[in-house]
Amino acid sequence: MAVNSGTTALFLAYRALLKPGDEVIVPDFTFVATASMVVAVGAKPVFADVDPATFTLDPADVERHLTLRTRALAPVHLYGCPADIAGLMRVAQRYRLRLIWDAAQAHGAKFHGHDVGWFPDVVCYSFYPSKNVTTGEGGMLTTSDPSLAAEFRLARSHGEESRYRHVRLGFNFRLTDVAAALGREQMRKLPSAVRKRQRHAAILTSGLANIPGLETPRITAGAEHAFNVFTIRLNPKILGMSRAEFQKTLAQRGIETAVHYPLPLHRQPIFRGWGSDRDFPTSTRLAQTVLSLPVHPGLSERDLRYIIRTVRAVTEAPED
Repeated sequence: MAVNSGTTALFLAYRALLKPGDEVIVPDFTFVATASMVVAVGAKPVFADVDPATFTLDPADVERHLTLRTRALAPVHLYGCPADIAGLMRVAQRYRLRLIWDAAQAHGAKFHGHDVGWFPDVVCYSFYPSKNVTTGEGGMLTTSDPSLAAEFRLARSHGEESRYRHVRLGFNFRLTDVAAALGREQMRKLPSAVRKRQRHAAILTSGLANIPGLETPRITAGAEHAFNVFTIRLNPKILGMSRAEFQKTLAQRGIETAVHYPLPLHRQPIFRGWGSDRDFPTSTRLAQTVLSLPVHPGLSERDLRYIIRTVRAVTEAPED
């Protein structure tokens, strides 16, 4: 079901599966919409810490935050890396919870051979310009539940069952025809674009290996990372410079970088008081140390080698 943004997709998923006062476990390290749309439907996001290797929701920490009001989990396939789908599904089955997957950055990612959009109950995508598939702005929900699909179709278009027959409250959340036409062309290119991203990530991973104070992304067994971004971790003490200094030096040499994300959710002003750094040690460390390097399909091998040479020069690490 195509909609006009990834945020809208999350809103509709939460609205269909939650009631006011319900609790949803969300990762503390993610984009704000994963949690803010829970609030938008009158439910409560409960933050849990993330796995230090994959940066995705930690099933063990999820269980620590469950209460009698918990109704769903909202894992994020962050940066294009599949979350621990098997572990999170076991938790959901054990406690009879619904699963709302945030795959905004994970177009083309797979887990044990299945596309991440294959798993129950609902998967939400974004087609924002920075994503692996873009429609300029847009989103999508996937589900194998026909009743949920029908609900999403009604809700995205004024509750309209047939022309000018409105059976429930709905919204104008439709994707435009122009955006849809762009998205169809983008989808045809997705397999090859993801392969290029994966190849670029492999080159960067090899080229940036063994640099003291710099850690490249790790991929867990059975997962296929879609590499919407290539996010490294920095240790300023070992590097001898702050992340901001490192980022500024790369910028001066023509390499654009970004921090996804500089604040964990418990530190966001709208969620102030919902936890402390001690409660989410991994999330807090990631917010202070992550940095995303270019990995998009438009890069040439020469570009990648330049990035590697420059990073090694800045960190004073000899080339392998």
